[in-house]
Amino acid sequence: MQIWLPLLLSLMMVGGMVIGMKLKPSSPQTKIVIENDLASSKLGQGRIEELIRYIEAKYVDEVDSEKMVEKAIQSLIKDLDPHSSYLTAEQVIEVNEQLQGNFQGIGVEFMLIEDTIVVMKPIEGGPSEEVGILEGDRIVEISDTIVAGNEVEIYDVMRMLRGEENTKVKVGVLRDGEQEIRHFNIKRGQIPVHSVDIAKMIDEKTGYIKLNRFSATTYNEFMKGLEKLVEEHQMKDLIIDVRQNPGGYLQEATKILSQLFKEKNQLLVYTEGRAINRNDYESTGQNFFEVNNIVVLIDEGSASASEILAGAMQDLDRGTIIGRRSFGKGLVQEQYQLNDGSALRLTVARYYTPSGRSIQRPYANNDAYDDDFEARFKRGELVDVDKIEKVDSLVYETKNGRQVYGGGGITPDVFVSLDTLFFDNYYIELQNHIPVFCYKYYRNHKNSLNSYNLQSYLSDFEVSESLLGEFIDFTTTKDLARQSQKLFQLKDYIKQDIKARIAKHLFDDEGFYAVMQKEDKMIREALKIFNSPNQLVSKQKSSLKKDKEF
Repeated sequence: MQIWLPLLLSLMMVGGMVIGMKLKPSSPQTKIVIENDLASSKLGQGRIEELIRYIEAKYVDEVDSEKMVEKAIQSLIKDLDPHSSYLTAEQVIEVNEQLQGNFQGIGVEFMLIEDTIVVMKPIEGGPSEEVGILEGDRIVEISDTIVAGNEVEIYDVMRMLRGEENTKVKVGVLRDGEQEIRHFNIKRGQIPVHSVDIAKMIDEKTGYIKLNRFSATTYNEFMKGLEKLVEEHQMKDLIIDVRQNPGGYLQEATKILSQLFKEKNQLLVYTEGRAINRNDYESTGQNFFEVNNIVVLIDEGSASASEILAGAMQDLDRGTIIGRRSFGKGLVQEQYQLNDGSALRLTVARYYTPSGRSIQRPYANNDAYDDDFEARFKRGELVDVDKIEKVDSLVYETKNGRQVYGGGGITPDVFVSLDTLFFDNYYIELQNHIPVFCYKYYRNHKNSLNSYNLQSYLSDFEVSESLLGEFIDFTTTKDLARQSQKLFQLKDYIKQDIKARIAKHLFDDEGFYAVMQKEDKMIREALKIFNSPNQLVSKQKSSLKKDKEF
């Protein structure tokens, strides 16, 4: 993909790709292990080190000792479970930055366009804005190293721009209409990594909050968004969107849940392990805001803390769960720091929803576990609710007596099928070119586009057939062959994507989501439920309602 979001957001995306679902903790905090925490058993003590010393001293060829140690560690861990893992020192930094809710950098959103780093915008109040970096500036030098027209790698750029807080980095930029490079000495600072993408009103009484993870700042961000919706817009009903949210800190999820229940000491989730006593998380009964009806949106990418939130809402009949079956991660990890800066992230407990169900899916076969999404796709579960596999021996009851299932994710109350066109290879390739095309269009038509406010843009701006044609012509210059039959099927989706991306340049995330949500089938289903009280989960007689629209 040619879009490279800000250093602010790149950690979330890159970290997600590099570290993956396996590294998302569900523990309330990390733990540093000390000698007294360790068992007294001496089984194997020193044996690995002894073997490596012999290999180093006597083996016929030179060996990489560090690589051998890491392989040995991975071998020890790989048969435990899919979520216990070893993190290198570099990975520890990335994971901790994601979960702490900030990192150290210069604070710019940027995109890589034809081997040039282009600033989308400086982060408000950040180091780059303070020194005068502007939207459209092209970063051509970093610390006296030429980074333009040099087949620059995005990871190298990130490594050069990031660093310890209060250290400086010299950046050279070319500004539109200028021939001389401007140089800036930028003092790196704390850049927030937001876990709430947007908190906005969908209609006159319905609020919407999108959570992309559960970091150390998620509860505070959620409450600020909720306060705005209630105090400024008199919100009554709430949609909480945790689609593609891989999880994070369990405690952040339980603090949010506690704000959604009026009762005190209501069990929300509990954890228990072989060496960990049962720990109950309960509501406080201290609600700051009144929320009537709630819908939680989930999909196959909703994991860990997302499933804790959805599971509690479902088991206690507090809200309606809409979407597709969630990921199925019910294991709790703690992080143990090692002397060289690396860390062991070890599964120490399972979590259980209020009804007592574990939603961890089986992991005896690692390959099958990793290929679960493909397996769901092939058997048709993502488009047909009847294809969801249920384990009859793992049936539980909600507070109002409805049947729910354990053993593999949260099955929604209302199913919404996946549009398989989203996985068409041609569509995916087209999407990769949309950000650059839309940025260029925005820059070339900035004056006319700036005449819109958000409401007039939503109602009046249309992606015409000629603009769509310009985009397709642009993609052919990038060696993407035109597929006319596919285009006929995909053009409405592409037009929406283009309109949303231009809206992001004009109105930030609020504009992007405003466009995308107009055709969001799960949100439409949520609004239908809010407007039909008899469909609310507390009054449902069946454990699952098919989405009849598809």
